[in-house]
Amino acid sequence: MNSILPLTIVFMILSTGCKSNSGSVALSQQLHDAIDAVVQTQPDAVVAVSIIDPSTSTEYHRNGDRLFHAASMMKVPVLIELYRQTDLGRIGLDDSLDVHNRFRSIVDGSEYAIEDDSDDDVYERLGRRMSIRDLAYQMITVSSNLATNLLIQFLSADSVQTTSERLGTTNMITLRGVEDLKAYERGQSNRATSRDLAVLMEAIRTETAVSPAADRDMLGILLKQRFNEMIPEGLPERVLVAHKTGQITEINHDAAIVIPETGESYVLVILTEGLAEPDDSAELGADLARAVHGVLRPE
Repeated sequence: MNSILPLTIVFMILSTGCKSNSGSVALSQQLHDAIDAVVQTQPDAVVAVSIIDPSTSTEYHRNGDRLFHAASMMKVPVLIELYRQTDLGRIGLDDSLDVHNRFRSIVDGSEYAIEDDSDDDVYERLGRRMSIRDLAYQMITVSSNLATNLLIQFLSADSVQTTSERLGTTNMITLRGVEDLKAYERGQSNRATSRDLAVLMEAIRTETAVSPAADRDMLGILLKQRFNEMIPEGLPERVLVAHKTGQITEINHDAAIVIPETGESYVLVILTEGLAEPDDSAELGADLARAVHGVLRPE
């Protein structure tokens, strides 16, 4: 999964028209059987899978409405809300924010700092300013928690939630930034379902999340995701994957727009819970992606 197609080709693939498929019921059964065979290899895992594939008229959900701890998947609606406000002219991507590591708990307003992160670049800018564009890039491509909290503090969790619901999510909850331990201890955590994440990724795929230009920009960022151990690992080399991952203790998620070399793109979301070893859940996700792609896009 290393090759990169020119973005013009990517956009042509994304915009291919939908086709009806009288065999969609049979295809859903094939998906169920293929997914079930993989899930049974990890009986300790709770797994949700959602698929939206217009080219085969398939929408499939396994545990699609089961709530999981969102981990970094909440960064998808944050990205969409950021681009929505940009598209409205309220902010500019080249505007900048002060980079600090001081945030307020939603429980009592007490101060906390980000202590666990996958990104060093934003920390090197502490005490200075950083463009909103660069913060968004770090939030998605290396899942920067500091960048995320700076952006959600600027945008507000309420506005992120409102935009998510406007796009059609029904259960996903974005309450706060990350590492608010007081909120976590009270069960006030961001939650996600595979169905709702599929709705958001499908909106980006079809360029209806914000606007065609904004959605293409978001797609470009998602294509540069650096954590590729789940869905991309299970797909053929020349398949592109625009996606966002999320991982914490016993949680490993991936939500993707899968872009084959030929044919129409589709949405695949895999959420997992219950496996202590990240390598095991990553392998499970890769195996599921391989099984799904084999049914949807057989060679």
